[in-house]
Amino acid sequence: MRVLMMSTPVSSHFAPLVPLAWALRSAGHEVLVAGQPDVMGPARSAGLSAVSIGDWFHVDDLLLGGLPEGKRLVESLGRPASEQVAGAARMWMVHTKYLLPDYLGFARAYRPDLIVSDLLEYTAPILGGVLGVPVVHYRWGVDPYTRPARPAARLALQGVCERLGLDGLPDPTVLLDPCPPALQLPTAEPGTPIRYVPANGSGVMPDWLRDESVAEAGSRPRRVAISMGLRTLVLNGVPHLRQVLRAFDGLPDVEAVATVEQEYREELGPVPDNVRIIDPTPLHLFLGSCAAVIHHGGAGTALTASAFGLPQLVLPQLACMFATGDRLATVGAGITLDDAARQDDPEVLRESLTTLLSGPGYAKAAGELRQDMERMPVPSRVVADLEQLAEKQPV
Repeated sequence: MRVLMMSTPVSSHFAPLVPLAWALRSAGHEVLVAGQPDVMGPARSAGLSAVSIGDWFHVDDLLLGGLPEGKRLVESLGRPASEQVAGAARMWMVHTKYLLPDYLGFARAYRPDLIVSDLLEYTAPILGGVLGVPVVHYRWGVDPYTRPARPAARLALQGVCERLGLDGLPDPTVLLDPCPPALQLPTAEPGTPIRYVPANGSGVMPDWLRDESVAEAGSRPRRVAISMGLRTLVLNGVPHLRQVLRAFDGLPDVEAVATVEQEYREELGPVPDNVRIIDPTPLHLFLGSCAAVIHHGGAGTALTASAFGLPQLVLPQLACMFATGDRLATVGAGITLDDAARQDDPEVLRESLTTLLSGPGYAKAAGELRQDMERMPVPSRVVADLEQLAEKQPV
């Protein structure tokens, strides 16, 4: 089976597709990633072949260009209304019109048997409709986009589809959902479950973690991981992280491990004695030693923490991150602070973290999420279903 895997030009949109790509390759299928230069590096680091189509998109520059100097998105825009979150998908509808001719030309030559893409890559269902092959949309996690954005996408792309001989924008054949049902939005369109497998990139286990003995693990302070994702610091977030780390000052029996790129260390300045700063490291390498996670609400970080059964303190920055924080709070597995003032207040952060670590209900709910995820079908099982789906298509 020849699989064309597509992604909008954002590395965090591409990452959730990687475990399915590995499963397809392990089953003997050909997988080719098609995308703009922005996702070529992540594709290569995942060991996948790829073809670059179009120019660089530079999503960080796009977001940063709309911010007042020194302000974060949550400071400048606040919490978006639900219709604004769905409206963020409009950018990708416009994007589709520009990239579609190049994608279609390549797809016609490549002749895939199956197309897999992230949920905002609207080019994929158009290609599937034109070529007559099934299309799989893949969610990142909590999904406030699919159902409310689809009518707008149909309207925006109606003319494009008609010119290609389609009645309108086709629905994807399958919507894969790695989010455990309890965590997913109740209003979200039902999806086909697939177990979330952390794909946080490759890396080397830190020496300090490797050298920890079992005896030490029982006696050391409770460890809290801090991960602000790929773009919180890029988007004027260093002062915010500084306040988060200040919350650990004097906190008894707790230590923090924060992933911070080298270029932000000087601006970040001194940190409390119980804070360890490390280079960006795949979360799955060290979350097993942690008692909780503080993060920005990114889907990958939230689901990775959930896969380890960890309570989460969520400090959302934009778009669907707020929905992720809300859902974790609703199921009792986390606390979310959804405004800039509380996110930057060390006392509020310290109180929230203390509650998260001391309240037994949070650990119990997080453990239940982990169990729910472990009951979901692994990617290799889903591949078998996709094989049958492709076989049913007319030659």
